[in-house]
Amino acid sequence: MSAKTVEAYAHDLKCFSGFALKNGASAPDAIAEQHVLSFLVFLHREKIGSRSVARYLAALRGFFRYLVMGKEIQKNPAAQIESPARWQKLPKFLTLADVDSLLAQPDKNCELGLRDHAIIQLMYASGLRISELANLTLERLNLQQGFVIIMGKGSKERLVPVGKFALDALNEYLNLARPRLMNGKIDDHVFVSHRGEGLSRPRLWEIIKAAAKRSGIKTNVTPHMLRHSFATHLLERGADLRIVQTMLGHSDISTTQIYTHVTTKHLQDLYRKFHPRA
Repeated sequence: MSAKTVEAYAHDLKCFSGFALKNGASAPDAIAEQHVLSFLVFLHREKIGSRSVARYLAALRGFFRYLVMGKEIQKNPAAQIESPARWQKLPKFLTLADVDSLLAQPDKNCELGLRDHAIIQLMYASGLRISELANLTLERLNLQQGFVIIMGKGSKERLVPVGKFALDALNEYLNLARPRLMNGKIDDHVFVSHRGEGLSRPRLWEIIKAAAKRSGIKTNVTPHMLRHSFATHLLERGADLRIVQTMLGHSDISTTQIYTHVTTKHLQDLYRKFHPRA
């Protein structure tokens, strides 16, 4: 698993450990199903989202399964607990007008503006996660054939197409801006700072948020919202769900299916707006 996933699971297990100790369970073999259920209730009361609660439960299941395999305990107390529903919150996405407004913000008369414009274009054109964008290197670009090779979650590679607008923005950045930003330095990352170093995830986040603030978009824009917009706009225009799943890098199509709820709502809204008998 990725370092971020390992870090998240370690955090979840530490939280549960503290909760268990406070509730009289000082060793793994003292943990019962009721302890796990009480912990999930506690998380719910603390306003922890259902997706995060599901991750906590996955971490506990894996940990106790490991202890059963090592014969440290006899039974996995989390094995029979159902994962909380994950579809309570639909993904937020931008309208086409919002996307256009966001793309219009970077000043293309300077190197950093050309870079930022290419960043937003690529994120919307290909649905990349911000970590995937931060780790993207030059050898994984194939601009002649119009695709990028992405190393996604779980070290899984996928090939993602890049549209004409994003290709034009990338070529402009790579030919005009990036050489000046590098100033003779060597770094394989596609997107670099004014010091010629690869951009971090927090810095990429700041770039997106700054452009959104200047655009006047009232929605709280996040980098992941561009990924949501990529998937939603494709499905609204008739793209096959399996194809969108492949481009997003989802191992399970049920993760992609959440976007069908969004597009169904979109159709219902259009129906109510335009049908005379709605």
